[in-house]
Amino acid sequence: MAAGVGPASAAAGTAAALAFASAAARELAHGTAAPEELDAAHGTAASSGPGPVAGTGARSSAYGLVISAGIGGGFPGRADVGSLVVADAMVAADLGSQTPDGFLSVDELGFGSSRVAADAVLAARLRHELQRAGLAVSGGIAVTVSTATGTAQAAAELLRRVPDAAAEGMEGFGVATAAQQFGLPVLELRGISNAVGPRDRDAWRIKDALDALQAASSILREVITS
Repeated sequence: MAAGVGPASAAAGTAAALAFASAAARELAHGTAAPEELDAAHGTAASSGPGPVAGTGARSSAYGLVISAGIGGGFPGRADVGSLVVADAMVAADLGSQTPDGFLSVDELGFGSSRVAADAVLAARLRHELQRAGLAVSGGIAVTVSTATGTAQAAAELLRRVPDAAAEGMEGFGVATAAQQFGLPVLELRGISNAVGPRDRDAWRIKDALDALQAASSILREVITS
């Protein structure tokens, strides 16, 4: 869906895919587009990560739900490596300004909001079903950063800014912002590949994180289509 890395790229790619799908759906409704054009739009949105269509009304309403799914860091004691996080909200933890007195968020600056809430009902249902299936899963905030955390000091600063942080990624807030602009609900699902803190590539468990995501995928499909 989005080329490149980071929240800005994710927002741009998601918005472009949603706009394309919405336009194709409108043209199909007016008889000016063939069904395969809408199928192509759906394929665009799903090309680099889950962006499922919720329900059977997809052809008239394009997308009904946006999902940001991938691997990320977990805060120790909140999300263990190899587990899953279904976020309650996505927060842009480094969106703001440095000042002589420290960091000020975009909220504190009065320039907008750094938080987008996930669909609470779907998030709770997904966590419940993942737990029923025997998968390790937690909730909390998924923070979005432009620079991956690599020191204990940086991890502590993130927790100071976002006390309920459970996972760290680089795309969630961007995807959620685009979904919000289109009036669509959003979820973020992360498989935890490493602990947020001192950078230690030897401790990364990317395969375990991807395996957890794969195990969650069929359950996710059942939840959003039920």
